[in-house]
Amino acid sequence: MTPLDERDRHWAGSTGLNTQTELATILDDVLTLGGRGLALGADSRLMGALPELDSMAVVSVLEAIQQRFDIRIADDDIDGRTFATLGSLTEFVSARAGR
Repeated sequence: MTPLDERDRHWAGSTGLNTQTELATILDDVLTLGGRGLALGADSRLMGALPELDSMAVVSVLEAIQQRFDIRIADDDIDGRTFATLGSLTEFVSARAGR
């Protein structure tokens, strides 16, 4: 079982976590940031600011987001603004998840 699987079990039984917090946790887990991801705020820059977030990592993050929020994200849906900040990523996911 991966750390993300463990986290999913936690999320399934918890309430009150908002989308931004959940996304920060996904970033922390997938990018193995050792807790640094949990300190990210809405204005925190992602692409270009987190060396761990390269194009391959974006794919892994998107897979985790799709699994967690039970949404599908097409390649055409993603552009440079999506991963600009945690806030922009939160808005993107919230719109697709109906939150």
